Amino acid sequence: MTIIEAITYIDNIKPNTYSQEDKVKWLSNLDCTIKNEIIDTHEGADAIQFSGYGDDTDIHTELLVPSPHDDMYHKWLEAQIDYANGEYGKYNNSMTMFNTAYSAYANYYNRTHMPLGTKIKFF
Repeated sequence: MTIIEAITYIDNIKPNTYSQEDKVKWLSNLDCTIKNEIIDTHEGADAIQFSGYGDDTDIHTELLVPSPHDDMYHKWLEAQIDYANGEYGKYNNSMTMFNTAYSAYANYYNRTHMPLGTKIKFF
C-alpha cells in the first residue's frame, strides 16, 4: 500500500478536515515505530532503510507493512482522526482494532524473521 492509497481510503470512509500533510505525518510516526520496535530487532533490518516521510516524500511511496497486514494503516489513521476530533469513545474502539492488527503483524514478523541475539559470555 502506498501513502496516497492509505490517505484516499480513509478520506472516503471517514470524511475529515485534516490535511494530507497531517496524515503523512501520522503514517510516518507509525512506520518509525514499526521500524524501531519490530524490524530493527531482527536480522536483515539493515536492508530496510527508513528515515520518515516528509513534505518532499513521493506520495506513491510504499509503506513498510505489506499485504495482508497493511490494513493497520487504515485503522491507525482512523484512530488519529478520532483522537484529534476529541471523540474518545470512537478513538478507544479504533485503537483496539489497530492494536489487534499491529500485534498480528508483529507476531507474523517474529515468526518469519530471526531475532537479533546477544552473545552470552560465560566466566
